[in-house]
Amino acid sequence: MAEVYVVRVTVGNNVQKETKDVPSTETLRTTLENANIDYTRGITTLDGSSLKAGDMDKTYAELGITGRTFLLNVVKADNA
Repeated sequence: MAEVYVVRVTVGNNVQKETKDVPSTETLRTTLENANIDYTRGITTLDGSSLKAGDMDKTYAELGITGRTFLLNVVKADNA
């Protein structure tokens, strides 16, 4: 059984951001859903890197994230 540790995640979008402590076994999708972030529009990034298909259902541990990370969904406006 894999070791479970706490990851401090700053999760948000263009308008709101909050910092949460989540278990390393939580998926990125779960973190976004628990923070009420609509990830179906825009680009979701983890520490500034765009996520690949399938990454949303990976855990922080599977992605090698320890300590602190930024999980953000940014929607680009039509006129921006």
